[in-house]
Amino acid sequence: MIKNIFQSRKYSGLCVLSILLVSVTILLLTNDTIDLFPYLSLSYLRRSSLSDIPAFTPISSPTNDSSSPPESPVNLTRVEDHPIDQGLELDWIKDDKEWNVSLSVDWKRCESPDYIPCLDNTKAIKKLKSKRNMEHRERHCPEPSPKCLVPLPKRYKVPLPWPQSRDMIWYDNAPHPKLVQYKKDQNWIRKSGPFFVFPGGGTQFKDGVIHYINFIQKTLPVLEWGKKVRVVLDVGCGVASFGGTLLDKNVITMSFAPKDEHEAQIQFALERGIPATLAVIGTQKLPFPDNAYDVIHCARCRVHWHGYGGRPLLELNRILRPGGFFVWSATPVYQHDEGHRNVWKTMESLTTSMCWKIVARTRFTKVGFVIYQKPDSDSCYESHKKNDPPLCNEEETKKNSSWYAPLLTCVPKVPAGLTGKWPTGWPKRLTDRPVSLLTEQSNEESFKEDTKLWSGIISDIYLNGLAINWTKIHNVMDMNAGYGGFAAALINRPLWVMNVIPVEGEDTLSTIFDRGLIGIYHDWCESFNTYPRSYDLLHSSFLLTNLSQRCDLLEVVVEIDRIVRPGGYLVVQDTVEMLKKLNPILLSLRWSTNVYRGKFLVGSKSSWRP
Repeated sequence: MIKNIFQSRKYSGLCVLSILLVSVTILLLTNDTIDLFPYLSLSYLRRSSLSDIPAFTPISSPTNDSSSPPESPVNLTRVEDHPIDQGLELDWIKDDKEWNVSLSVDWKRCESPDYIPCLDNTKAIKKLKSKRNMEHRERHCPEPSPKCLVPLPKRYKVPLPWPQSRDMIWYDNAPHPKLVQYKKDQNWIRKSGPFFVFPGGGTQFKDGVIHYINFIQKTLPVLEWGKKVRVVLDVGCGVASFGGTLLDKNVITMSFAPKDEHEAQIQFALERGIPATLAVIGTQKLPFPDNAYDVIHCARCRVHWHGYGGRPLLELNRILRPGGFFVWSATPVYQHDEGHRNVWKTMESLTTSMCWKIVARTRFTKVGFVIYQKPDSDSCYESHKKNDPPLCNEEETKKNSSWYAPLLTCVPKVPAGLTGKWPTGWPKRLTDRPVSLLTEQSNEESFKEDTKLWSGIISDIYLNGLAINWTKIHNVMDMNAGYGGFAAALINRPLWVMNVIPVEGEDTLSTIFDRGLIGIYHDWCESFNTYPRSYDLLHSSFLLTNLSQRCDLLEVVVEIDRIVRPGGYLVVQDTVEMLKKLNPILLSLRWSTNVYRGKFLVGSKSSWRP
């Protein structure tokens, strides 16, 4: 009898053990166990296996000459497949088949994780007759636009948050070590464990950018960083430490450089969270309006200002605000060998012919340093006996004339009267009547309405109703910026906005610069000049309906997918018809989508690649 009891208990125990094993197996195979057993679900195991680098605790700030990363614990996290907070109730109707059907597309991968279609068109570049004036660094867009999806770099991770990202980024997100060796004596960038670290040095400021910026202010106190001067252009910016540091002084800098042998410098800038774009002063105008920037800066930026008939310097004159300053620190300013003396003489001749005057000339450590000022009227130029270069005619300086347009060989007239005055000091400049609208009463009313409208939409809907994690948002692009009301409404948040003005629409980019914001011209039927995974959020307000009349919506969405980081967002305000066309394309890309009030589509990019 005792034997039978033991046998029955034995079989009962085996039965219970079998049930437990089956239960655990079911738990492991379902994703619904995350809340109850976060360390047992396969989705957790998949995520944790990707984060295979041990936690690294930085120990000191890279703003000095130390190569160690800044002090702050870092979480090594991977992108999530569906980062939208599904707990918030939006308008999405899960049973509506018309909305939820994914478009059937056989997606293919692009070859390179850093693919930029209009700058990597090797077939077109090989056919160029000349590369003497940087033609090979200009835009050469493939036709038709590519529909491949850019792969992620191996071991790609969620970028570090701002402001930590300004001083360090993950090596694996931009694994290009060439600059570490190439600029090792100039403190641009260093490799430290799993990070790239940015000590704040540069070609002309090896001892630190903060000291350099303060020196500029001391040399010319009228600059008043963050008050009189708000919008700056940094030519040949390197890794954008100059612009990144100026953010602390309420100055926003558009840093730009070409995609050249200085490997991935703009990619580093954007990964750091610093405004930047890919561009070159070659044979075409920069995609900015006339009279835009308060200050233009060049620290040994390798642009031959005197070359190509002086056109590069004439381009600076075009985009520099009347009364604005050109800060040039470079060897020709004070070097005494014959080559540098000839360059300086040529610069003297060119700047004199444009009526620029030298307001400061000195040395920064061992570097020659000069500051020019552009005139705020044509009186000096009109007094010249010989007008060489000549004044431009109206056709050469009309609005929306900076897209695929050749460099000027003339000097634009300085805006007369109210439109030529300097904007009010920052931050009043953001909300005051822009100087470019001072003579246009109807546009002023539109500007006021636009500012009021976006202030309400941002506070009532975008910040609280769209299931967007704004704490992770820093690099933002407004694809159809209008007067910049979207960016202005977000001004108190720790982020920056690239305001894009489509070339086929109304040209309001001058107004955006007048407000103390930055922006750029672009045609969304083509690829944008930026690296993949550059932005946390793209915003489109009533752009796509009109755009789809000119170009393939699928190609536009592929470009959006290229630009947005995994875990990042697309916010679209448009017609219901357009949202119904857009949603299936996003679903085919494995984006998470939702709709609010039937007007706002929010998409969040996953880490999926074909």
